[in-house]
Amino acid sequence: MRYDFFSRRRFFPALFAAGLLIWAVNSCATWGAATAEEYFSLGMAYFELGRFEEAEKWLNRARAADRTQTASDYNLGRIAFDAGRYEDAAKHFEAVLKKDPQNVMALKAAAYTRIKTEDFDAAEGYYQRVLALVPESADDGYNYALVLFATKKYAAAEEVLAAHEFALLDNNEVLLLYARIQAAQDKVEALDSYAKWLINNSDPKIRYEYARLLEKEELYARALEEYRTALDGLAQDSTDPKKSDLQYTIARLLLIADAESAGGLTELKTAVSGGFTDIEALEELLEDKRISDANKEGIRTLIDDTKRAAAEAAAVPSPAEDELETNVEGSPDGSNE
Repeated sequence: MRYDFFSRRRFFPALFAAGLLIWAVNSCATWGAATAEEYFSLGMAYFELGRFEEAEKWLNRARAADRTQTASDYNLGRIAFDAGRYEDAAKHFEAVLKKDPQNVMALKAAAYTRIKTEDFDAAEGYYQRVLALVPESADDGYNYALVLFATKKYAAAEEVLAAHEFALLDNNEVLLLYARIQAAQDKVEALDSYAKWLINNSDPKIRYEYARLLEKEELYARALEEYRTALDGLAQDSTDPKKSDLQYTIARLLLIADAESAGGLTELKTAVSGGFTDIEALEELLEDKRISDANKEGIRTLIDDTKRAAAEAAAVPSPAEDELETNVEGSPDGSNE
């Protein structure tokens, strides 16, 4: 199941489109002034061949006549969407809806385009209208739930997905959204939804989300296992999350869950040497009553060392600063005459 509303599918084979283009051009030449329908046919022929500038020109001509205005507006919207002109695209789709409020294709197109313009209220309204007309549409239910999730209407989003529960059985995107919606509502059922998703998928970022949820439920052993698996799967240059941040998370968990062990402190040193420099986060560990006094002493030493290293790094001039200083001490042209 695909949720990108505007896949680059073609409605006619290219050969047929080329033939239609020849026919339309010949008709215009033979009869002189072309009809709106012929302009529309010519525009669509160019559209199917991927020649969008020409298509837009002829569809705009066709749009001037009421008999083709709706179809022309819709396809002009598709062209604008493909070009990334989402506001223009939305205006075309909404023009169709003014004339035909129950046009399901235009409603879907307007809803999806309003997601792109981040007008989630408008997108929500359009998806409500779509599902009122075609309540069985799981694809549109998913997109509607995405909009509700983005606007933090978590209970409503879960209700929409529950109406299409059959789609959860075989669709990864829906199942992941379902897990995130449940997690946002602090529902323990989110654990099962994440676990089901991870049976057939392996994404370190999603596994990290799952591990954080396990930790929140105080399932420390399982959380630690998932954190380590996520860390092993992260690319060295990952930024969401960073390796050093995940190493810190593992260290913090060990410091809390196994307070008498030095393993957490060892992991924390590894995180700092790997680039973790959040002094505030390190200092917060000192306020956690679950961490032993012995480990807190080690954390204080690590904080002092980290601050000292940062101060020393700030005091060392960069190569560019060295060069600037040399030029300032010499003549205006940089020489030392």
